[in-house]
Amino acid sequence: MAATDAPARERTFFGQPRVLANLFGVELWERFSFYGMQGILLIYLYYGAARGGLGIDEATATSIVGAYGGLVYLSTIGGAWLADRIVGSERVLFGSAVLVMIGHVCLALVPGLTGVGLGLVSIALGSGGVKANATSLVGSLYDERDPRRDAGFSLFYLGVNVGAFAGPLLTGLLQQQLGFHYGFALAALGMAFGLTQYARGRKRLPAEANEVPHPLPRTRLPLVAGFVAAAVALVAALAVSGVLAPSRLAGVVGLLSAAAAVAYFAVILASRAIDRVERDRVLAFIPLFVASAGFWSLYQQQFTVLTVYADKRLNRDLFGWQMPVSWVQSINPVFIIVLSGVFAALWTRLGDRQPSTPVKFAAGTVIMGVAFLLFLPMAGTGPHGAPLPGLVGVIFVLTIAELLLSPVGLSLSTKLAPAAFHTQMVALFFLSVALGTAAAGALAAHYDPAHEVPYFAVLGLAAIVLGAVIAALTPLIRRLMRGVR
Repeated sequence: MAATDAPARERTFFGQPRVLANLFGVELWERFSFYGMQGILLIYLYYGAARGGLGIDEATATSIVGAYGGLVYLSTIGGAWLADRIVGSERVLFGSAVLVMIGHVCLALVPGLTGVGLGLVSIALGSGGVKANATSLVGSLYDERDPRRDAGFSLFYLGVNVGAFAGPLLTGLLQQQLGFHYGFALAALGMAFGLTQYARGRKRLPAEANEVPHPLPRTRLPLVAGFVAAAVALVAALAVSGVLAPSRLAGVVGLLSAAAAVAYFAVILASRAIDRVERDRVLAFIPLFVASAGFWSLYQQQFTVLTVYADKRLNRDLFGWQMPVSWVQSINPVFIIVLSGVFAALWTRLGDRQPSTPVKFAAGTVIMGVAFLLFLPMAGTGPHGAPLPGLVGVIFVLTIAELLLSPVGLSLSTKLAPAAFHTQMVALFFLSVALGTAAAGALAAHYDPAHEVPYFAVLGLAAIVLGAVIAALTPLIRRLMRGVR
């Protein structure tokens, strides 16, 4: 049963149900390992053997990173489906966390591309399962009237950003001082610690955490097993044939994400289970899906282009000491921690006067474009490289864009969802992130530090134009939303 009022003598976690500490911890350490590994992944792929890397060319390396990131969000669909139809959210979360740890162990211990392949696939599939179910388990701790609910979610997301902040700092430091595999090993150790503390308290979760909302009939299990086996066999065949070459991975994941999105929209819009109002709301989501994909295609370049930029263009000298490349990944979480409260207070103060969701999407996309244009004044900054304060300023603007679009994306998908397709609409939002993340990897192949002005100018202006189109369509989108803001 969900908690409603904490008894006076109940042991709590900062005033919240005690079991929140377990979910807080597993998410903190999963994000620590996820972002810590990702902070050093790209340079591990393209650094030469003399520097401890694999010596892959940069275009292929960015394609691998983009495909991996896209697969994380694609796998949230599978994680949600397993929880809803087969085993329940808690078991999927625990199994996914184990899979994440195995992936980090593979990166730390298995040499070469074999370790990369095993590690990234395991982490991507596991992270999707964690992402799909951790938030729903937090929600299961409260009923709808519990006054602690919002504060509990705020505390949970604080853990997310603390992990995202600390991970790149520590793994980057170990990578610089001892080598890449020590950084990957720290990510594995962090995940193991989070998993251990979670396992000790998982029995205290409410009973509904193990419930299967819509159980799959047993008669259909062989069909599902056959489909999964066929999919694995197809992927293996494509990999052996060379179709899934590393340089093509980002494009393949992007195409899969786009195809899945088109199929989802087609199925929902053609269904007789939705009425005209619901159909209009789905139509309203289409331009916002495009804006979201465009936004993430730039935002997720933090892990591709921004890593290359930090390695080759940025002046990382701190009082005579060379800052690790991965440390730039810790700047965004700091701004998120500081600014998320500011934005929450602003929207609360504005109430019904706050901008509508389409306006927020348009503004977030435009500001994301502005962030890319801010790289232009730092182009050709001479032998000492681009100034670190300049890059901090770019990330500050990028964070403002994120806070305008990202927090409202999932919320909007649930508000516009037809009653018969609630989960599918949430999946559509994740597909927009998957598509954008894969595109970030593909686009990064065209980045050249020696000729960066056209790259940042074209993408920045394209995002601004996309945002302007969404702004122009806002009256139509709002009419189709039928009263949803």
